[in-house]
Amino acid sequence: MEYLPCSEKQCDYQYQNLLKEILHKGVLETKTRLVNKENKEVGALSLFGSTPMKFKLNNGFPMITERDISSFWGGPIGELFGFINGARTQKQLEEFGCHWWKSWVTERKCSKRGLETGDLGPGSYGAAFRNFPTADGGTFNQFEHLVQQIKEFPGLRTHMITPFIPQYLIRGEGKQQKVVVVPCHGLIQVRIINNKLFLTMVQRSGDVPIGVPSNMIQYAALTLALAQVTGFKACEYIHTIMDAHIYLDQIPWVKKLIKRKPYRFPSVQVDPTMNDIFSFRKDHFSLSDYQSHSAMKEIPVAV
Repeated sequence: MEYLPCSEKQCDYQYQNLLKEILHKGVLETKTRLVNKENKEVGALSLFGSTPMKFKLNNGFPMITERDISSFWGGPIGELFGFINGARTQKQLEEFGCHWWKSWVTERKCSKRGLETGDLGPGSYGAAFRNFPTADGGTFNQFEHLVQQIKEFPGLRTHMITPFIPQYLIRGEGKQQKVVVVPCHGLIQVRIINNKLFLTMVQRSGDVPIGVPSNMIQYAALTLALAQVTGFKACEYIHTIMDAHIYLDQIPWVKKLIKRKPYRFPSVQVDPTMNDIFSFRKDHFSLSDYQSHSAMKEIPVAV
């Protein structure tokens, strides 16, 4: 990836602006079904239809600098490529360097959905990306065919991926959901315009203080990887969140964060020997020129 010289990169305020937009325009929800570490339900400010973030990749890799996330930045990349390879259990994801699913795949949560402990379920990302069920009883590998189609017919407007398998996500009387967490991200469209690759990811639901920075990392990394394996130049990554929210117990930390002036985005390079989308791992991405404010490890996470 060819980046602008560090001195020419512009500081990016889009993430901060999104947080401010939620604080100013978000609707108060007192019932979210999610709990904090004290096992008490936590409310949220939710904004449905937030302003998209558009990142020109030559201005740097969109990794937030308002707090230091360098200690775990590779984990989200490992998670996404685990999903692309069909990982759907905690054990499988740990093999890709992703270790944070333990709180969502407990015996209680899994048994409620008729799943083995540790299993995200047949409605999860890995199942949808690698083994999407077809009408004839077979499965469809979405990323395999996405890469093939981009190479064969780059100008099409149908380079798309969906993480949603509706029959496993629905709830109601007499129905059993078959996923521990309905996919929050991963609705993707790729466009090739003038030999440049653009990727947009539409996120169903986003915990903006905690989850979204990881999502920004993993889909920006995917943009770079897809560009490399298809032979096009990575140009722009667009991130749209339909339900963008801040949990109420996160607000004090958010108010501190938005007072911090962001630094210029860092650079991330991809191992140039990689030419198979299924072979990528987090170690194939290298980070440089990352400058940030101090970490905020105390920000609460709702489960």
